[in-house]
Amino acid sequence: MVIENAARNVVGIMGNITCFCLFISPVPTFYKIWKKNATEDFSPLPYIAAAQNCMLWVFYGLPFVKPNNILVATVNGVGLFLEFIYLTIYFIYTRKKQRLYVLKFMVAELVLMVIVVTVTLTCTHTHTKRTLIVGILACIFSAYMYASPLSIMRMVIQTRSVKYMPFYLSLAGFLNGLCWMAYALIKLDLFIAVPNGLGALLGAVQLILYGCYYSSTMWYEDDQKPKSEVQLQAPASTVAPGGGSSEFHSIAMSSR
Repeated sequence: MVIENAARNVVGIMGNITCFCLFISPVPTFYKIWKKNATEDFSPLPYIAAAQNCMLWVFYGLPFVKPNNILVATVNGVGLFLEFIYLTIYFIYTRKKQRLYVLKFMVAELVLMVIVVTVTLTCTHTHTKRTLIVGILACIFSAYMYASPLSIMRMVIQTRSVKYMPFYLSLAGFLNGLCWMAYALIKLDLFIAVPNGLGALLGAVQLILYGCYYSSTMWYEDDQKPKSEVQLQAPASTVAPGGGSSEFHSIAMSSR
């Protein structure tokens, strides 16, 4: 039992590191947005999904919901803070229509969290029931976060270009999913294992697509010259058990 707990803590720390890398991987994208004063074709969906994902996993990791999972709560708390920064930057530099889109989803997410917290704390009085309710919801939103890049993956295949699919975010999502899946399997926690297993799988697919279409991508906006730097776009995801999550979000930004 002692060895099992020690191994789980070590893997959890590794998961926190990969999750943090996942959360900061969108920085180059938002630097570009700030520099150009425009969000171009970057989608806010991965960041929106990652924010909801992080909120649920922070709640899941608190002692009165799921004891002995403080690593899940802390890393997703950091991720939530960063996702709000990303969404704020996106909100400032995007078009009015997109601003309304982002605002609508963020209000809906906050309302949902108020409902989840209120119902969980007032209607359930055991860790088992609270873990079940919050864990199921966190699994659903983790799957949503990890699946958010599917539309971009389709665009990559259609256009034979990975210009708007971030390499480092995909890599971080893949590694994050592997770490948190291992964390969950040491002391079986399906709520963490299932979404992160999905995240690792989708991250691997994104990396394969990146390798297949990198050479055919025109990095310059005039689509005539190869670009010297790889452009990154970013979670959401993935997040630690949950954290994740996901922009590609994958994020998330990673999980649990």
